[in-house]
Amino acid sequence: MTITVTLDRMLVERKITSRELAKAIGISETNLSLIKSGKIKGMRFSSLNAICAYLNCQPGDILHFTPDPPSS
Repeated sequence: MTITVTLDRMLVERKITSRELAKAIGISETNLSLIKSGKIKGMRFSSLNAICAYLNCQPGDILHFTPDPPSS
């Protein structure tokens, strides 16, 4: 299974900078960059909630699940 983070696309659509979002939700730009790149193993629900509240979106708008192909 793969979970892809599409936060960059949402920021472009909303014309919001990473710096603005990081400041608004109270996390460092470094941590936000890691989230955007998908180089994280987990994310706090409080961070996901803050991102979605600020961007007025649903988690499914910035996270996409792709199941593994069935094995033979």
